[in-house]
Amino acid sequence: MDFEDELSDNETETGSDELLSADNLRLPDSANVLVRLHAIRAWLTRRQKETAIEIGENALTLQATMQEGDQSLHLRRREREVLAERVQRAQAALQAAQLRLETYEEAETLLEDCIAHTTSGERVLVEYYLTLEELMSDPSTPEGTAAPRLHALADVQHRIEHVGAPNEE
Repeated sequence: MDFEDELSDNETETGSDELLSADNLRLPDSANVLVRLHAIRAWLTRRQKETAIEIGENALTLQATMQEGDQSLHLRRREREVLAERVQRAQAALQAAQLRLETYEEAETLLEDCIAHTTSGERVLVEYYLTLEELMSDPSTPEGTAAPRLHALADVQHRIEHVGAPNEE
Protein backbone atom coordinates (compact mmCIF):
# COMPACT_ATOMS: atom_id res chain seq x y z
CA MET A 1 0.00 0.00 0.00
CA ASP A 2 1.39 3.42 -0.96
CA PHE A 3 1.61 5.88 1.94
CA GLU A 4 0.80 8.83 -0.33
CA ASP A 5 -2.52 7.24 -1.27
CA GLU A 6 -3.62 7.31 2.35
CA LEU A 7 -3.01 11.03 2.77
CA SER A 8 -5.81 13.36 1.84
CA ASP A 9 -5.08 16.25 -0.53
CA ASN A 10 -5.42 18.67 2.38
CA GLU A 11 -2.84 16.82 4.48
CA THR A 12 -0.43 16.67 1.56
CA GLU A 13 -0.89 20.37 0.87
CA THR A 14 -0.43 21.27 4.53
CA GLY A 15 2.77 19.25 4.65
CA SER A 16 4.12 20.88 1.51
CA ASP A 17 3.11 24.32 2.80
CA GLU A 18 5.06 23.67 6.00
CA LEU A 19 8.10 22.64 3.99
CA LEU A 20 7.82 25.57 1.58
CA SER A 21 7.29 28.09 4.38
CA ALA A 22 10.45 27.06 6.24
CA ASP A 23 12.93 29.90 6.73
CA ASN A 24 15.82 27.65 5.72
CA LEU A 25 14.17 26.46 2.48
CA ARG A 26 16.64 25.98 -0.36
CA LEU A 27 15.13 25.63 -3.80
CA PRO A 28 17.24 24.34 -6.68
CA ASP A 29 18.15 26.84 -9.40
CA SER A 30 15.91 24.89 -11.77
CA ALA A 31 12.81 25.23 -9.54
CA ASN A 32 9.71 26.36 -11.41
CA VAL A 33 8.40 29.87 -10.78
CA LEU A 34 5.11 28.35 -9.55
CA VAL A 35 7.00 26.52 -6.79
CA ARG A 36 8.76 29.78 -5.88
CA LEU A 37 5.44 31.64 -5.75
CA HIS A 38 3.90 28.89 -3.63
CA ALA A 39 6.87 29.14 -1.26
CA ILE A 40 6.25 32.86 -0.84
CA ARG A 41 2.51 32.35 -0.33
CA ALA A 42 3.08 29.62 2.24
CA TRP A 43 5.65 31.76 4.05
CA LEU A 44 3.28 34.77 4.11
CA THR A 45 0.51 32.57 5.51
CA ARG A 46 2.86 31.26 8.21
CA ARG A 47 4.00 34.79 9.12
CA GLN A 48 0.38 35.91 9.40
CA LYS A 49 -0.44 33.03 11.73
CA GLU A 50 2.65 33.63 13.87
CA THR A 51 1.93 37.36 14.06
CA ALA A 52 -1.71 36.71 15.01
CA ILE A 53 -0.48 34.52 17.87
CA GLU A 54 1.93 37.27 18.89
CA ILE A 55 -0.96 39.75 18.91
CA GLY A 56 -2.91 37.47 21.25
CA GLU A 57 0.05 37.04 23.56
CA ASN A 58 0.66 40.80 23.62
CA ALA A 59 -3.01 41.44 24.35
CA LEU A 60 -2.90 39.02 27.28
CA THR A 61 0.25 40.68 28.61
CA LEU A 62 -1.39 44.10 28.34
CA GLN A 63 -4.53 42.86 30.08
CA ALA A 64 -2.55 41.28 32.92
CA THR A 65 -0.46 44.42 33.38
CA MET A 66 -3.54 46.63 33.46
CA GLN A 67 -5.25 44.31 35.96
CA GLU A 68 -2.15 44.46 38.10
CA GLY A 69 -2.51 48.23 38.12
CA ASP A 70 -6.18 48.02 39.03
CA GLN A 71 -5.41 45.75 41.99
CA SER A 72 -2.56 47.90 43.25
CA LEU A 73 -4.22 51.20 44.08
CA HIS A 74 -1.89 51.94 46.97
CA LEU A 75 1.37 51.94 45.03
CA ARG A 76 4.07 54.49 45.59
CA ARG A 77 4.63 57.08 42.91
CA ARG A 78 7.71 55.31 41.49
CA GLU A 79 5.90 51.96 41.41
CA ARG A 80 3.00 53.59 39.53
CA GLU A 81 5.47 55.06 37.03
CA VAL A 82 7.10 51.65 36.48
CA LEU A 83 3.68 50.06 35.99
CA ALA A 84 2.65 52.82 33.56
CA GLU A 85 5.85 52.20 31.56
CA ARG A 86 5.07 48.47 31.42
CA VAL A 87 1.56 49.25 30.15
CA GLN A 88 3.01 51.56 27.48
CA ARG A 89 5.52 48.91 26.35
CA ALA A 90 2.77 46.29 26.18
CA GLN A 91 0.55 48.64 24.17
CA ALA A 92 3.43 49.47 21.80
CA ALA A 93 4.24 45.77 21.30
CA LEU A 94 0.58 45.02 20.56
CA GLN A 95 0.30 47.90 18.09
CA ALA A 96 3.55 46.92 16.34
CA ALA A 97 2.37 43.32 15.93
CA GLN A 98 -0.97 44.52 14.56
CA LEU A 99 0.82 46.72 12.03
CA ARG A 100 3.05 43.85 10.95
CA LEU A 101 0.00 41.61 10.48
CA GLU A 102 -1.70 44.28 8.35
CA THR A 103 1.49 44.61 6.29
CA TYR A 104 1.79 40.85 5.72
CA GLU A 105 -1.87 40.77 4.64
CA GLU A 106 -1.25 43.72 2.30
CA ALA A 107 1.84 41.96 0.92
CA GLU A 108 -0.23 38.87 0.20
CA THR A 109 -2.81 40.95 -1.67
CA LEU A 110 -0.05 42.66 -3.65
CA LEU A 111 1.42 39.28 -4.60
CA GLU A 112 -1.94 38.14 -5.94
CA ASP A 113 -2.28 41.43 -7.86
CA CYS A 114 1.17 40.98 -9.39
CA ILE A 115 0.29 37.44 -10.40
CA ALA A 116 -2.96 38.60 -11.98
CA HIS A 117 -1.40 41.53 -13.87
CA THR A 118 1.99 40.22 -14.95
CA THR A 119 1.99 38.42 -18.25
CA SER A 120 5.32 36.63 -17.85
CA GLY A 121 5.50 34.10 -15.02
CA GLU A 122 9.24 34.64 -14.70
CA ARG A 123 8.72 38.37 -14.17
CA VAL A 124 6.17 38.13 -11.33
CA LEU A 125 8.71 38.03 -8.51
CA VAL A 126 10.66 40.97 -9.96
CA GLU A 127 7.49 43.07 -10.24
CA TYR A 128 6.44 42.05 -6.74
CA TYR A 129 9.83 42.98 -5.30
CA LEU A 130 9.74 46.38 -7.02
CA THR A 131 6.20 47.02 -5.76
CA LEU A 132 7.36 46.33 -2.21
CA GLU A 133 10.35 48.63 -2.78
CA GLU A 134 7.96 51.44 -3.75
CA LEU A 135 5.93 50.89 -0.58
CA MET A 136 9.07 51.05 1.52
CA SER A 137 9.98 54.45 0.10
CA ASP A 138 6.45 55.87 0.43
CA PRO A 139 6.78 59.17 2.34
CA SER A 140 3.07 59.17 3.26
CA THR A 141 3.51 56.33 5.78
CA PRO A 142 2.03 57.66 9.05
CA GLU A 143 4.54 58.52 11.76
CA GLY A 144 4.80 55.77 14.36
CA THR A 145 3.84 53.03 11.94
CA ALA A 146 6.96 53.21 9.77
CA ALA A 147 9.25 50.90 11.75
CA PRO A 148 6.96 47.85 12.06
CA ARG A 149 5.74 48.30 8.49
CA LEU A 150 9.23 48.68 7.05
CA HIS A 151 10.44 45.69 9.05
CA ALA A 152 7.66 43.50 7.65
CA LEU A 153 8.16 44.72 4.07
CA ALA A 154 11.91 44.12 4.33
CA ASP A 155 11.14 40.67 5.72
CA VAL A 156 9.00 39.89 2.65
CA GLN A 157 11.68 41.22 0.31
CA HIS A 158 14.25 39.03 2.01
CA ARG A 159 11.99 36.03 1.42
CA ILE A 160 11.73 36.90 -2.27
CA GLU A 161 15.52 37.14 -2.48
CA HIS A 162 15.83 33.83 -0.67
CA VAL A 163 13.50 31.80 -2.89
CA GLY A 164 13.68 33.84 -6.10
CA ALA A 165 15.42 32.44 -9.14
CA PRO A 166 19.08 33.46 -9.43
CA ASN A 167 18.59 34.85 -12.95
CA GLU A 168 15.85 37.24 -11.82
CA GLU A 169 18.26 39.53 -10.00
